[in-house]
Amino acid sequence: MSVASSEPYDLVVIGGGPGGYSGAIRAAQHGWRVAVVEAADRLGGVCLNWGCIPTKTLLHQAHLLQSLREAEDFGLSVRGEIGFDWRRVIERSREVTDGLAAGVAGLMRRHKIDVIHGHGRLTSSGDVSVETEQGDQRLVANRVLLATGGRPLTLPGVDLADHPRILTSREAMVLGERPRSIAIIGAGAIGIEFARFFAAFGTKVTLLEGAPKILPTEDDEIVTVVEDRLAADGVEIHTGVQVETIEGGPRRRTTSVVWRDGDDGERASARTDLALIAIGVTGNIEDAGLETLGIATEGGSVVVDSAYRTSCEKVWAIGDVIGGACLAHVATAEAVAAVGFMTDRRKAALLPGAIPSCVYGDPEVARVGLSEAEARAQGIEIRIGRFPFAASGRALATGTTAGFIKLIFGVRYGDLLGACLVGSGVTELIGELGLAIQMEATWEELAHTVHAHPTLSEGIMEAAAAAFDEAINI
Repeated sequence: MSVASSEPYDLVVIGGGPGGYSGAIRAAQHGWRVAVVEAADRLGGVCLNWGCIPTKTLLHQAHLLQSLREAEDFGLSVRGEIGFDWRRVIERSREVTDGLAAGVAGLMRRHKIDVIHGHGRLTSSGDVSVETEQGDQRLVANRVLLATGGRPLTLPGVDLADHPRILTSREAMVLGERPRSIAIIGAGAIGIEFARFFAAFGTKVTLLEGAPKILPTEDDEIVTVVEDRLAADGVEIHTGVQVETIEGGPRRRTTSVVWRDGDDGERASARTDLALIAIGVTGNIEDAGLETLGIATEGGSVVVDSAYRTSCEKVWAIGDVIGGACLAHVATAEAVAAVGFMTDRRKAALLPGAIPSCVYGDPEVARVGLSEAEARAQGIEIRIGRFPFAASGRALATGTTAGFIKLIFGVRYGDLLGACLVGSGVTELIGELGLAIQMEATWEELAHTVHAHPTLSEGIMEAAAAAFDEAINI
């Protein structure tokens, strides 16, 4: 939809990703006149189009493939050779994305939100100029929400335009052919998920991480379970490494990665079909007009206060551009909160300890609140409850017994301080634990909440009871 009007908007949102469109919808629900400016040809941002949704679709297909291979373990037989159509695998992930993007566009129409496709910039008056294919437009704005999202980080000195065999996550999910081998630089959530996906489809994966362990921010016990599974899938893991060179020029048919081992400093290398750089995300703060209003930035992120307001009283910012956890659900929560502050209907900031993070590999990883190490570093006296899925009737029935639930409670009040889980389906369990932290629930409240049997979720009840020596089934 193309709009040209001098009538002021109550809110102009720059960026149509999860944070941007969610903030726009919440503002429209308050009766505001709202516009969303999106540089891409459709809404949804990186998450919907090039991140969360398509990668989870691909991972589900990898899981289905693995399930077929294990069918005989359940007394089932699959006729003929188990194979796959790589192009169809990729196509399906795009179909899912297309459907959701259309759904977001429908939400904009339902809430009467004007959508302008073009590059939006802040002007010196605090309005928004939009560079579109039809020419420049100026949107008069009473308030602006900056939600321009982020992009993958690359290694210093590596120009991807000159190295077609060196990829970011965006290119990795739409490959026309399955690579025989790939080197993945970075073993955080993105690197782990792609390692799992490619390994399931028979690609030889070399995983390189600069930190002493994969998933550097996760609990050591969690990492051990994930690492064991990756190794069983044939993934070659190197941690504590320093990548020295990576080459994949236009005339090369392979990539070459050279690194030094962190333990002994010896040089090692790998030659693979492709290399994927998965070292993180940086916010899109360039060419947004921040300097015209003197909006403060620090370390590549926009500086905001506890209400997500920038140094310009007319402009708020959320999501990847303000740093912190670059996650879609964080951007969405921040956007809804920011609009709440704009309307004076919200008084309290988000509770950082109640924000979950997940890794959708196999096994999955989910975490919320403090880890054991963080709690101990703060000098908090804690009790820990664990429940292994090997003791779960549901996990035994489905053959998914790897992993466990680990809960951290404060001794003084018995309140839940944090949780980390690893296993099949744990990303669907973390919401209960986030709610528990948000509501300051105690171990007794969790342990005495009746959970259905047999379910994986009853492991939460058992782990809470185990922390204070009242578990029944372990």
